[in-house]
Amino acid sequence: MVTRKEQEGGRFRVRPAAPKSRAGPRPERFVSRVLREVSKTGAKASGKRAGRPASTFGRGRVAAGIAVDRLGVHARRVVIKARFVVLRKAGANSVSTHLRYIERDGVTRDGQRGQAYGPDTDAAALQAFEERGRGDRHQFRFIVSAEDAVDLEDLRGFTRQLMQRMAVDLETPLDWVAVDHWDTDNPHTHIVLNGHTAGKEDLVIAPDYLAHGMRIRASEIVTEWLGPRTETEIRQSLQREVTQQRLTGLDRALLRQAVADTVDLTGRPGDRQRQNLLRARLHRLEAMAQAERVDVNRWRLAPNMARTLTAMGEREEALVTMHRALKGQQRECVLDGASAAPVMGRIVGKGLADELHDRGYLVVDGVDGRAHYLKLPAGADLSALPVGGIVEAKPPGRERAVDRSIAAIAQDGIYKSADHLARLEQAAERDPQATVDVYVRRLEALRRSDVVARVADGVWQVPPDLVQKAQQYDAQRGTGPTIELRSHLPIDQQVRAIGATWLDRQLIGEGGGLAAQGFGAQVREATRGRADFLVEQGLAERRGRRMVFARNLLATLRDRELAIAGKSLEDQTGKTYRSMQEGARASGVYRRSIQLASGRFAMLDDGMGFSLVPWKPVIEHRLGQSLSAIRRNHTVRWELGRQRTMDA
Repeated sequence: MVTRKEQEGGRFRVRPAAPKSRAGPRPERFVSRVLREVSKTGAKASGKRAGRPASTFGRGRVAAGIAVDRLGVHARRVVIKARFVVLRKAGANSVSTHLRYIERDGVTRDGQRGQAYGPDTDAAALQAFEERGRGDRHQFRFIVSAEDAVDLEDLRGFTRQLMQRMAVDLETPLDWVAVDHWDTDNPHTHIVLNGHTAGKEDLVIAPDYLAHGMRIRASEIVTEWLGPRTETEIRQSLQREVTQQRLTGLDRALLRQAVADTVDLTGRPGDRQRQNLLRARLHRLEAMAQAERVDVNRWRLAPNMARTLTAMGEREEALVTMHRALKGQQRECVLDGASAAPVMGRIVGKGLADELHDRGYLVVDGVDGRAHYLKLPAGADLSALPVGGIVEAKPPGRERAVDRSIAAIAQDGIYKSADHLARLEQAAERDPQATVDVYVRRLEALRRSDVVARVADGVWQVPPDLVQKAQQYDAQRGTGPTIELRSHLPIDQQVRAIGATWLDRQLIGEGGGLAAQGFGAQVREATRGRADFLVEQGLAERRGRRMVFARNLLATLRDRELAIAGKSLEDQTGKTYRSMQEGARASGVYRRSIQLASGRFAMLDDGMGFSLVPWKPVIEHRLGQSLSAIRRNHTVRWELGRQRTMDA
């Protein structure tokens, strides 16, 4: 900070001048920081009880202050999770992705697709809702879960009444949509609220209202509809909490009562029944190694008890989810993070592990005979991972065999795909081109992060510490495992499919680790059926116990499938299909993509005919634009403009 000095009577007095702007990113606004923290929920109520004044900004602060003392102990309980989303930071597709998530299949009472509704309609137009909020600075997302939601019956009516009361508290009409979810033990409602007022100003809600006022309003409505909780209901609810392996209301009461991590139940005869429940819970916590008895009336709580119990609750929920997805099939269950090795298998279940933040999960029936629960990285698209499809999950930051091989093959820091292909052919590799394609894809991924450099087509400059830099690149990409869809087809549909399938890769030796039980045994049976099919097609033959496959088997199968798909598209469009040969260029308008057994392909239409080119995610937002692609060494290089290229 710049300072100014003035001389007064022979002495200097330092007077700070106004701060000047500095280089670098602007600091986060205080209001944004507060709202972000409040969105995590759990703040203490403001007002005299908390020993601090109420918040002085945002709508609803007056209503929140009045509501603090309004509810009694017999009020019905409601849990509300709130998230404040800054749309500029969340990304262009954040809103549409979240709306698609909450309207997903299987969330209604009869297992059907969810239907968004609004204040005056049972079938809200989500595209119009998204358009109305396109210019907003932020958006609010809530999950409202009443303890007695099953008894409410009319969740839509409850939600509409809640939003009406919120509109009164916030002194503005609210633009919102909601979807009810009945696919869990606790029915709940997702509410998405656009961040503008009726006058198109930013809707700023007071932190106290987000943390407490909204929940109290919801609790009031449930209590009005169902009546106050009886003493019997309260006692039964607390008794259920005594034995649960999760963070409960009794645990929160113990944490509030603890002094220096020690709970003292001496001299509290006022509510003997509640004290007995707390004692019973402490005995249970002692058995779970989360509390230690000091004497008759005192217990010492374990450090990080709340965090440990929360993790235990998540584990129990994950196990229940896995057993439901497996539908009675017996498997050893492996939870997220317990396996340091890659996981290959079929998807038997998927959903949201964190519905508020759109963090998904997969239940994968592995080829190792075990079932795996995998939390997906933030932003992973569940819709692109079909149930029954085959996926591979790789732990983040793990050393890859392909990186070690590239480093070993490179001569004087240069890797050449042509030289690698020649070596594999000389070694009689079953499908040398498919192997080289794997290496090229990895090199192109590393090139985009400046780990390696492409010198020319098929030539890359490789650093001496490639393996270490590649590990750092993988670790920085996200905290969750890397999920790669190997096939969208279930294995029973792959057995007689025309195209290069995942089963074919298992047959030519790319797979391994198949267990003798579970899904591994099913894959073994399916590969035998696939081998019989390849023999019928003249692409394999049996020599004793050995199978001998046709040269470039995968490429041959892929070309056959593309020819069939091209003929079908010719009949639909009236245009000529042009197969893409080695060294050829395909240009045209990207019209659509099609999913085949061999993978996903983009259709490029040049007006007279069209080509089918291996699809990449980065071209999807260029639908309807002119693109070019060149096929060399069985890889495809996309050209998006004069200076931008991408390899597939």
